[in-house]
Amino acid sequence: MPERHEQDDQEREFDLKWADNAEHKEPSARARMLAARWKENPPGPVPFRGEPDHVARRQRRSGWVSTAIVFGCVAGVIVLLGYVNFRTY
Repeated sequence: MPERHEQDDQEREFDLKWADNAEHKEPSARARMLAARWKENPPGPVPFRGEPDHVARRQRRSGWVSTAIVFGCVAGVIVLLGYVNFRTY
């Protein structure tokens, strides 16, 4: 049985080498679809690492606003826990 396995490996290696050395390689289905689409309607120029159109630009919050929000949430949780403890006594 191991002899057949070795023979399969050799045949597979031969097939892969044969396919890699082929003069003409067929493009993938996606490549053929895009080539057909672009033949009629070529794509416009795209900037390198361009920003997507569907994403709105958001203004970045300043550091002190984010800090104030975090401290406000922490203070709110402390007050809430204190109120809950006060009500249990």
